[in-house]
Amino acid sequence: MEPSKDISRLLDIMAALRAPETGCPWDVVQTFETIKPYTIEEAYEVADAIERNDPDDLCDELGDLLLQVVFHARIAEEAGLFAFGDVVEAITRKMIRRHPHVFAVSDAATPDAVKLQWDEIKRQEKQERAERHAARASASGKPMPDDPKAGFLGSVQRSFPALTEALKLQEQAAKVGFDWSEAEPILDKIEEEIGELREALRAGEANKIADELGDLIFALANIGRHVKADPEQALRGTNTKFRRRFGYIEKTLEANGETLQAATLERMEALWQEAKRLESRSNGP
Repeated sequence: MEPSKDISRLLDIMAALRAPETGCPWDVVQTFETIKPYTIEEAYEVADAIERNDPDDLCDELGDLLLQVVFHARIAEEAGLFAFGDVVEAITRKMIRRHPHVFAVSDAATPDAVKLQWDEIKRQEKQERAERHAARASASGKPMPDDPKAGFLGSVQRSFPALTEALKLQEQAAKVGFDWSEAEPILDKIEEEIGELREALRAGEANKIADELGDLIFALANIGRHVKADPEQALRGTNTKFRRRFGYIEKTLEANGETLQAATLERMEALWQEAKRLESRSNGP
């Protein structure tokens, strides 16, 4: 089998990998649940390639992510649920429906108007989804299970990374006015949460400490939203900065015949501050 730019070749490859008798022993036994972690991991690797501005890696990682879509679709097809073509049809239908200003008639001419229109169409889709669930439950004679997408906050996926979920919950609540009008009260809230975390630390109650820490992080995400600094991206930037500065510590120690394991905290802190000064000089005033 030869590589190809035709998506059908990738579908054929996945079918061959999943063939019970002749396929790959690892691929054959996989399920939605077992490959779910890889799907999430591949999405993060796409984001990493974008942040590194590496188009070669981005092309490669997008392929890995596409493979995950094909993998899930193949498992579903074998179970008689849906096939890859159904996935494509579903997303094309959704994109056409959510862009009437492009594919139909609409007076949404600005980014803000488009976003309002998008939210309204999503609300309609949510209602239709609930009606379909109710119809299926009625036909089967079984009680309808709780819909994870029910309620005003139901459109926010629980599977998001916690920081992203917090941001999206706040954005959704803000649509009905449950929000501060400015950043200053949020800073007061952050100070309040720090005080409560201090009290929990003094009490030494692990559950309370975790609870108060979560409240503090939630408030920090909220201030990021208000100042238009995405907290997920802000933290990624800090993670990159930490890697860079710690790498400076490691390389400097090695150049002087020292090791991380033997270095004192004071020695490493001094090198950390040196790395900060060097970065400040290179970045200019």
